[in-house]
Amino acid sequence: MGRVDEVRLSIPADGAYIAVPRSVVGNLAARNDFTLDAIDDLRIAVDEACALLLPEAADGVLDCVFLIEPPKLLVRVSAIVPNGWTPDTDSFGWTVLTALVESAAAETIDGRLTITVTATATATESL
Repeated sequence: MGRVDEVRLSIPADGAYIAVPRSVVGNLAARNDFTLDAIDDLRIAVDEACALLLPEAADGVLDCVFLIEPPKLLVRVSAIVPNGWTPDTDSFGWTVLTALVESAAAETIDGRLTITVTATATATESL
């Protein structure tokens, strides 16, 4: 098993800042041999994860952790949320999120909800 690199990012829970984790995940995926289509899918999935948490972030902060273990990239987007709140897994946003990545899950621990998405670079694009 190879080394796992970790990148951490905290942003204000404001739609104006969602471009930051989107850019970070795109850069990390490109550096780890994801195809252009897979990079776009991962960017959209991270957008959706952030958008789901954005209005519920009780302290006004979204935390993002990017774990890189080639060929796998795991992204955790989390925020402190109101007691008992979970994302609607029947919503359009959740459907988009789960369609774009290998796996997606939501988990709440001590009032912090974390949405985890996983993607694997599996193929190279032909020119």
